[in-house]
Amino acid sequence: MSEDQELKQEPQFAAFVGIDWADQKHAWCLRAVDSEKRESGELEHTPEAVEAWVAQLCQRFGNHPIAVALEQSRGSLVFMLAKYEPVHLFPVPSTTSASMRKALYPSGSKDDPRDADLLLDLLLLHRDKLRRLSPDTEATRRVQNLVEERRKLVDEKTEQTNRLTSHLKIYFPQMLQWFEHLDTELVCALLERWPTLEELQMVPAAKLRMLFAKHHCRDQERITQRILAIHQSIPAIRDRAVIEAKSSTVKVIVQLIRILLEGIADLDEKIEEAAAAHPDFFIFDSLPGAGPVLAPRLLAAFGSQRERYRNADEVQTYSGIAPVIEKSGKKQWIHFRWACPKFLRQSFHEWASHSIGYSVWARSYYRKQRSKGVDHHAAVRALAFKWIRIVFRCWKERVAYDESKYLAALARRGSPLAAVAALANTV
Repeated sequence: MSEDQELKQEPQFAAFVGIDWADQKHAWCLRAVDSEKRESGELEHTPEAVEAWVAQLCQRFGNHPIAVALEQSRGSLVFMLAKYEPVHLFPVPSTTSASMRKALYPSGSKDDPRDADLLLDLLLLHRDKLRRLSPDTEATRRVQNLVEERRKLVDEKTEQTNRLTSHLKIYFPQMLQWFEHLDTELVCALLERWPTLEELQMVPAAKLRMLFAKHHCRDQERITQRILAIHQSIPAIRDRAVIEAKSSTVKVIVQLIRILLEGIADLDEKIEEAAAAHPDFFIFDSLPGAGPVLAPRLLAAFGSQRERYRNADEVQTYSGIAPVIEKSGKKQWIHFRWACPKFLRQSFHEWASHSIGYSVWARSYYRKQRSKGVDHHAAVRALAFKWIRIVFRCWKERVAYDESKYLAALARRGSPLAAVAALANTV
């Protein structure tokens, strides 16, 4: 059966929704399939608000399919909703809704609830004339959900690590000097058993060496330095009331961090399995510096429906990598894009930063931006902007990225970046 035939086989919808897009809020109009009553409301234009709203609809209608009509020209909302399995999108060209509005409301007045109601009418009465976007494949949604849940656990671990740091600064600051990272199994095991300096100093050196070895710390010189520092240190404070309260809390925090570390490791295994089974993973696995963490996140960012993005510009804008250009009279200014899915922007930003160490042209481009006085993060965003165009082409054509081919293409176009990259490659 062809893809078009599959799209024509419409599921039994539990509800129909029309959404009129706006910069800050979206007006929506809903009608359940077993009711003639129409409900309406507003939806904030943030990924968090959209997720909460969809979750409420899924719970209300038992995860049965929900049809949603919205203007196709407002792509960001399409992208936000497309990852939810029960949501079936019916993009409406702005010219279609404008023509129908003009025919039904010739006075020319426009208000959002009426537009949302109009889109609902189109969905109910002329759905056969609209093209339905089916939910992404199960393989893609599996990767998307796994990487998003992993990010939530990582954020929670970061929050708990910050709490741990703030507590240790008060009564046991030496831990921050001895260990560069507190969110490790070694530090957690050590603090869980001996949460104060006094307790730690009572542990025999041989026992500490066994603990370090058990947690894969085998640098004997470093171990000796740490043990020596432990026995030479003096307590930061001697207030037993403070020490008792802080150390008891620290024991709880490190237990939470250990659980989070185990959960993240478990998700890493599931992500690796899900990504490896995805037919498009080879594209993102070929990207310089992507690695086992960022390659699945980039796969999740693009998805598998090639018709979702018409061009790379839509990906750049939706992800928040493209800056916002504002104009007023003869003035124009460019600023950071705030309204975007933060995790998506973070994925592109982190990968672009990693690629500097693995791609010759990316490193040259970053250095060129920095030489112009651009700060680090702005230079990385500019690099991510260029990378999205390249990856979009690979994704559309279903081909892996090849650094040598891209450098050759730069040379054919006479790009100054090619000459710089070639020089850097010979050094």
